[in-house]
Amino acid sequence: MTGPLRDETVLVIGRGGGIARAIVIAARDAGARVVAAGRDQQALADVYAGEPGITTEAVDLTDEAAIAALGKRLGSVDHAVSTASARARGRLADLDPDAVRLSFDTKVIGPLLLAKHLAPRISETGSFTLFSGVAAAKIAVGTLAVAITNGAADILARSLALELAPVRVNAISPGVIDTGAWDALGEQGKADYFADISARNPARRIGTADDIAHAVLFAMTSTFLTGATLHIDGGEPLT
Repeated sequence: MTGPLRDETVLVIGRGGGIARAIVIAARDAGARVVAAGRDQQALADVYAGEPGITTEAVDLTDEAAIAALGKRLGSVDHAVSTASARARGRLADLDPDAVRLSFDTKVIGPLLLAKHLAPRISETGSFTLFSGVAAAKIAVGTLAVAITNGAADILARSLALELAPVRVNAISPGVIDTGAWDALGEQGKADYFADISARNPARRIGTADDIAHAVLFAMTSTFLTGATLHIDGGEPLT
């Protein structure tokens, strides 16, 4: 298959739907051999069954031994993308410390350990792409733990970009994206929330998983981009 990622290997860590799936498909369509990895390998295998160019692996970003074992199984890789997250929402008085720790372990410590174990295996022209989020750029009551986790992910990307050079490291900061993450609001609650955000965002719409996948492809293939956070948020922090 031809494309900007032809003959390259891309590791995408995350669930089998939403943003992670959009990235997997986009990378495959750009010519890459894609490894989709997550805690539930069987679920990923079911999702990608019959999809050429996509294989699956098991990894838990809260388990360093599992990350190291994944690195050994992969051997070498050109690009790695971590979309994994664990959100700890709520006001200060109601925050569960364990939920906050899990958020950091999944979105900051896990990607740090991933970089530690994959750095010797990644090509000098390769890249890491981490995920931050709009909460770090637009502070609001009720998203304190999300904001500080995302802020730490931004700093991690910049720090790794310097230490792992010439391997490039960038972060993606999505705004409100139409995925299953908002289903807990209920059908009407989700519709009302999306309508409110769309009315206030300069982009005047909600983001899609494909919007984020396109940004990740840009981060992987733009060879003069490193240490940056790409804000794919419809301009939400401006409101």
